[in-house]
Amino acid sequence: MTVNDIKNLLEAKILCGEEHIDREVHTACGSDMMSDVLAFVKDQSVLLTGLCNPQAIRTAEMMDIVCIVFVRGKMPDESMIELAEERGIVILSTSMRMFPACGILYTNGLRGGVDN
Repeated sequence: MTVNDIKNLLEAKILCGEEHIDREVHTACGSDMMSDVLAFVKDQSVLLTGLCNPQAIRTAEMMDIVCIVFVRGKMPDESMIELAEERGIVILSTSMRMFPACGILYTNGLRGGVDN
C-alpha cells in the first residue's frame, strides 16, 4: 500500500510531504502512547495518532515511520509541519476516529507491526 492509498482510504488531507506520496507502507500502528510505538513499530510504517505534539514527529523519525495520520481532525502546528518536512515524513489529517481508520486500513490489507 502507498501513502496515497492511505490518504484516499481515510479521506485525509495532505499537510506536508506530497513529494513522498508514492512511498510504500508495509505496516500500521494506531496509538497515542509513543512508548507503545517505540516498542512495537517496524520500518516503513504509518502511525495513526491523536497525539498532536512534536513527540509524534520525533518518534516517527526514530522509528523510520514514513507517514503520520492525525485522527479526529487534529491539526499539527506550523513548527511540527516544518519538522516533518525536514525529516521527509508525510503528514495527513483525517476527521475519522482512530478505531474506524485502523479498521479501514486493516480491511484493505495493511497489518500491524507485531508478529503474532
